[in-house]
Amino acid sequence: MAGMEIKDGKASEIVEYLSRYLYGKDSALKLALITFYSKGHLLIEDLPGLGKTTLALALAKVLGLSFGRIQCTSDLLPSDITGLSIYNKSSGAFEFHPGPIFNNIVLVDEINRATPKTQSALLEAMGEKQTTIEGKTYPHPQPFFVIATQNPAEHFGTFPLPESQMDRFMMKVSIGYPSAREEAEILKQESSRETLEDLRTVMTRSDVIHMQEAIQERVFISEKILSYILEIVKTTRTHEYIRAGISTRGGLAITFSAKTRAYLAGRDFVIPEDIRELSEYTLPHRIVLKEEYENIDREELVRSITDSVKVPA
Repeated sequence: MAGMEIKDGKASEIVEYLSRYLYGKDSALKLALITFYSKGHLLIEDLPGLGKTTLALALAKVLGLSFGRIQCTSDLLPSDITGLSIYNKSSGAFEFHPGPIFNNIVLVDEINRATPKTQSALLEAMGEKQTTIEGKTYPHPQPFFVIATQNPAEHFGTFPLPESQMDRFMMKVSIGYPSAREEAEILKQESSRETLEDLRTVMTRSDVIHMQEAIQERVFISEKILSYILEIVKTTRTHEYIRAGISTRGGLAITFSAKTRAYLAGRDFVIPEDIRELSEYTLPHRIVLKEEYENIDREELVRSITDSVKVPA
């Protein structure tokens, strides 16, 4: 993905601008933008200290949108995410005080340190872009984008995300260690968090909404490409190693993200390469393996599946 050339003016400007501050994160940055413009949500899994939170903060700054942060811990409550109603003595009524989830971009830091009950407070918001509290439904501001970070599951004090939660993330990516040259540049910098405060806004809220709508309206996806996607989905559902294959939401995720990749690359139509390049980020986290095959590399399995499906001419 790092080699993908972005030809859309605003998106290209964002990548070029942030690349000066986010050394070694070009691939993750491009995938984050594809997810955002596709109206999806992003899960970043990696070891602590590799810049997951920095990437999320930088994106929020340049996109000019409201930002909320949730730092997950084992004692975090659902109301800490959604907000709650507080009794107002003056008015004699309960008033709703929205939580950090009611922002355009929400960083959920170390999501798998929260308990399953607290994690579930995100399900409705991520799936339907609304939250129901005490019988009343509150819509989220648009656009609405959740960037969650998590440490590898084997780390102490983590709670694995259930399948229903994982399926709501359009993509799951990792950042990885920077190269020696990139790490040297990072060490020369001042505090990256202080630097982020000086980032300028590249897009406005109306710019973002316009681009999201343009992608869905202007990018064409042929019947052959749709059949190609459906065949990949079908293969995951019948594969001997897989207990539960890709859901319909997963099929939509790869369809929408492929249209966005095409748009950012300067095309108004989807090609098979869009599907193949994104499948290893949109599909592996949705697959549930059979118990005896749980140690198999999911990314390699998805690549083998896409390789086995005939590419449309």
